[in-house]
Amino acid sequence: MTDHLTPTIVFKCLADETRIRLMLLIVREDELCVCELTCALNESQPKISRHLAQLRTCGLLKDRRQGQWVYYRLHPSLPDWVVGILKTTLDANQHWLSPDAKRLEEMGDRPQRLAACC
Repeated sequence: MTDHLTPTIVFKCLADETRIRLMLLIVREDELCVCELTCALNESQPKISRHLAQLRTCGLLKDRRQGQWVYYRLHPSLPDWVVGILKTTLDANQHWLSPDAKRLEEMGDRPQRLAACC
Protein backbone atom coordinates (compact mmCIF):
# COMPACT_ATOMS: atom_id res chain seq x y z
CA MET A 1 0.00 0.00 0.00
CA THR A 2 2.78 2.48 0.82
CA ASP A 3 5.36 1.30 -1.73
CA HIS A 4 3.96 3.81 -4.24
CA LEU A 5 4.82 6.80 -2.03
CA THR A 6 7.07 9.30 -3.74
CA PRO A 7 8.00 12.75 -2.47
CA THR A 8 5.53 14.26 -4.94
CA ILE A 9 2.64 12.13 -3.64
CA VAL A 10 3.50 12.69 0.02
CA PHE A 11 3.88 16.44 -0.28
CA LYS A 12 0.71 16.78 -2.35
CA CYS A 13 -1.19 14.83 0.32
CA LEU A 14 0.19 17.10 3.04
CA ALA A 15 -0.22 20.37 1.10
CA ASP A 16 -3.38 21.38 2.94
CA GLU A 17 -3.45 23.04 6.35
CA THR A 18 -6.15 20.74 7.72
CA ARG A 19 -4.41 17.58 6.54
CA ILE A 20 -0.99 18.56 7.94
CA ARG A 21 -2.55 19.54 11.26
CA LEU A 22 -4.32 16.17 11.41
CA MET A 23 -1.11 14.33 10.60
CA LEU A 24 0.97 16.20 13.16
CA LEU A 25 -1.59 15.62 15.91
CA ILE A 26 -1.66 11.91 15.08
CA VAL A 27 2.15 11.77 15.11
CA ARG A 28 2.11 13.56 18.49
CA GLU A 29 -0.53 11.29 20.05
CA ASP A 30 0.14 8.01 18.13
CA GLU A 31 -3.58 7.44 17.56
CA LEU A 32 -6.67 9.65 17.62
CA CYS A 33 -10.39 9.22 17.11
CA VAL A 34 -12.38 11.29 14.62
CA CYS A 35 -14.19 13.00 17.50
CA GLU A 36 -10.88 14.00 19.11
CA LEU A 37 -9.60 15.42 15.83
CA THR A 38 -12.86 17.30 15.27
CA CYS A 39 -12.53 18.90 18.70
CA ALA A 40 -8.81 19.64 18.36
CA LEU A 41 -9.14 21.37 14.99
CA ASN A 42 -12.49 22.97 15.87
CA GLU A 43 -13.91 21.84 12.52
CA SER A 44 -17.00 19.91 11.44
CA GLN A 45 -16.99 16.12 11.48
CA PRO A 46 -17.70 15.84 7.72
CA LYS A 47 -14.72 18.08 6.91
CA ILE A 48 -12.38 16.12 9.20
CA SER A 49 -13.63 12.77 7.88
CA ARG A 50 -13.14 13.89 4.27
CA HIS A 51 -9.53 14.91 4.95
CA LEU A 52 -8.84 11.70 6.90
CA ALA A 53 -10.20 9.68 3.96
CA GLN A 54 -7.81 11.50 1.62
CA LEU A 55 -4.86 10.76 3.91
CA ARG A 56 -5.92 7.11 4.14
CA THR A 57 -6.28 6.88 0.34
CA CYS A 58 -2.77 8.35 -0.07
CA GLY A 59 -1.48 5.57 2.18
CA LEU A 60 -0.34 7.83 5.02
CA LEU A 61 -2.93 6.72 7.61
CA LYS A 62 -4.54 3.50 8.70
CA ASP A 63 -7.82 3.31 10.54
CA ARG A 64 -9.42 0.84 12.91
CA ARG A 65 -12.88 0.60 14.39
CA GLN A 66 -13.47 0.05 18.09
CA GLY A 67 -17.20 -0.02 18.80
CA GLN A 68 -18.63 3.29 17.66
CA TRP A 69 -15.22 4.96 17.36
CA VAL A 70 -12.88 5.08 14.36
CA TYR A 71 -9.24 5.64 15.23
CA TYR A 72 -6.45 6.81 12.94
CA ARG A 73 -2.72 6.25 13.20
CA LEU A 74 0.24 6.42 10.85
CA HIS A 75 0.23 3.58 8.37
CA PRO A 76 2.57 0.97 9.87
CA SER A 77 4.31 0.46 6.51
CA LEU A 78 5.26 4.10 6.00
CA PRO A 79 8.82 4.46 4.80
CA ASP A 80 11.25 5.83 7.39
CA TRP A 81 11.82 8.97 5.33
CA VAL A 82 8.11 9.90 5.58
CA VAL A 83 7.99 9.28 9.33
CA GLY A 84 11.19 11.31 9.71
CA ILE A 85 9.71 14.27 7.83
CA LEU A 86 6.57 14.19 9.97
CA LYS A 87 8.47 13.96 13.27
CA THR A 88 10.89 16.71 12.27
CA THR A 89 8.00 18.93 11.22
CA LEU A 90 6.20 18.28 14.51
CA ASP A 91 9.31 18.98 16.58
CA ALA A 92 9.96 22.26 14.77
CA ASN A 93 6.35 23.47 14.89
CA GLN A 94 5.02 22.76 18.38
CA HIS A 95 4.06 26.44 18.75
CA TRP A 96 2.01 26.34 15.53
CA LEU A 97 0.17 23.21 16.65
CA SER A 98 -0.27 24.31 20.28
CA PRO A 99 -3.85 25.68 19.97
CA ASP A 100 -4.98 22.34 18.52
CA ALA A 101 -3.08 20.38 21.16
CA LYS A 102 -4.57 22.53 23.91
CA ARG A 103 -8.14 21.93 22.67
CA LEU A 104 -7.42 18.22 22.56
CA GLU A 105 -6.04 18.20 26.11
CA GLU A 106 -9.06 20.13 27.38
CA MET A 107 -11.53 17.82 25.65
CA GLY A 108 -13.83 16.01 28.06
CA ASP A 109 -15.19 12.50 27.52
CA ARG A 110 -12.37 11.33 25.27
CA PRO A 111 -12.96 7.77 24.07
CA GLN A 112 -11.02 5.05 25.86
CA ARG A 113 -8.72 2.85 23.83
CA LEU A 114 -8.38 -0.84 24.44
CA ALA A 115 -5.30 -1.57 26.49
CA ALA A 116 -4.09 -4.12 23.92
CA CYS A 117 -5.03 -2.35 20.72
CA CYS A 118 -3.36 -3.21 17.41
